[in-house]
Amino acid sequence: MTDTQLLIGTRKGAWILRNGGGQDWRLEGPLFLGQIINHFVLDPRDGRTMLMAASTGHLGPTIQRSTDGGRTWAEAKAPPAFPKSDDPAAPSVHHTFWLQPGHASEPGVWWAGVSPPGLFRSADGGDSWESVAGMNAHPMHPKWFPPEAGGTPDGPMINQVVIDPRDPAHMYLATCSAGVLESTDHGGDWRPLNRNVEASFMPDPYPEYGQDSHYVTLAPSNPDRLWQQNHCGIYRLDRPSERWERIGNNMPKEVGDIGFTIVPHATDADTAWVFPMDGTEVWPRVSPSGRPAVYRTRDAGASWERQDRGFPAEQGWFTVKRQAFCGDAGSPQGLYLGTTGGEVWMSGDEGESWRQIAAHLPEIYSVSAVPA
Repeated sequence: MTDTQLLIGTRKGAWILRNGGGQDWRLEGPLFLGQIINHFVLDPRDGRTMLMAASTGHLGPTIQRSTDGGRTWAEAKAPPAFPKSDDPAAPSVHHTFWLQPGHASEPGVWWAGVSPPGLFRSADGGDSWESVAGMNAHPMHPKWFPPEAGGTPDGPMINQVVIDPRDPAHMYLATCSAGVLESTDHGGDWRPLNRNVEASFMPDPYPEYGQDSHYVTLAPSNPDRLWQQNHCGIYRLDRPSERWERIGNNMPKEVGDIGFTIVPHATDADTAWVFPMDGTEVWPRVSPSGRPAVYRTRDAGASWERQDRGFPAEQGWFTVKRQAFCGDAGSPQGLYLGTTGGEVWMSGDEGESWRQIAAHLPEIYSVSAVPA
C-alpha cells in the first residue's frame, strides 16, 4: 500500500480520505454538500486537476473542476450538453455518470459518459465539452439505446469509457443496453463486442447487442486481457479473440456471479477481485445472505476464493456500486470499497483482511484511489 488519498463521491456530496502510509486515515469535507456526485476523479497526467460529475438538484447537471488538487473549485464553463433543438423529444443531459482522463499522449483530453446515453469529449481539461458525433449521431444509436430499454436504477446511460494505454484511438464503452462497444478510430465509429455474453432477459439470450455491461476493465500489465462484470455474470476476453468466456460460472453457486465492479491486479494479469451481490429474482442488490465478501481469482477466473476477514459475519446488508471499488498501485496492492451504507473499507494485503476506515457517510457512489 502506498501513500494514498481516496476521492469519494456520494449521494449528498464529496469527501477526501487521506492517508500518509500508516494506519490512520483523515476524512476531509464535505465538498458540495447536498449535490449528487456520481464520479470524483484525479487526472494522473498532471496530478492536480480534479473533476466531479455533479447533479445540483433544480440547477441541473454540471462538472465541478479544480486545478490545484482540490483546494479551490469552479464550475465548468460548458458542461456536457446535447445540441439545442426545438424537438420536444430531443435528449437533454440528466447527469454525467463517468469521467475518464484521456490517453497519456493527449494532455487535457477527457471523456464523459452521460444519461441519457451519450458520449462527450473535452480538450481543455474538462472546462468545455463537445458531443461526440461518432457515438451520439451513430445510425445505430436508436437501436443500441432504445427508450423502451429503460436502463438502470440510475437511468439509461453510457456508464464507462476505457482507453487502451497503447493506442489513444482504441476505446471501449460499457453500456446499459448495448453491452460493450469498441472503437478503433478515436470514437469516430463503434461496433458491438458481445459475443457469448448472455442477456437472459432478451428473446435471444445471446444477441449481437442488448446486454447490460456493468463494468469493463483492462489488465494493466496486459491490456489485451479484458475483464467484465455484466448484469448476467463475470466474463474474460483475451484479444484478439472476439468471444467472451463466462468465468463467473466458477463462482460458488450459492453466491453467484452478479455484481457491479471488477478490479484487476496492477501487475498480475491473472488476478482480479469482485464484490458479489444478491441477483435473485427480486434483485435486492445487497450482499448475498447478508454476509459481505470479496472474491479473488488468481488463475484468470478458473477458480475463486472468498475474502471476508473483517467484514460482518452476518447482518451486513450493503452492496458496492460500480465506481466504488478500486485498487492502488502499491505492492502489495491496496484495495478500497465504499458501500451503499456509507462505509469505506480497505485491505492492505490484497484482500486477505479488511477494516473499516470511514463510516456514516451518505450512500457512496464512487471511490478513486490516487497518490497522496
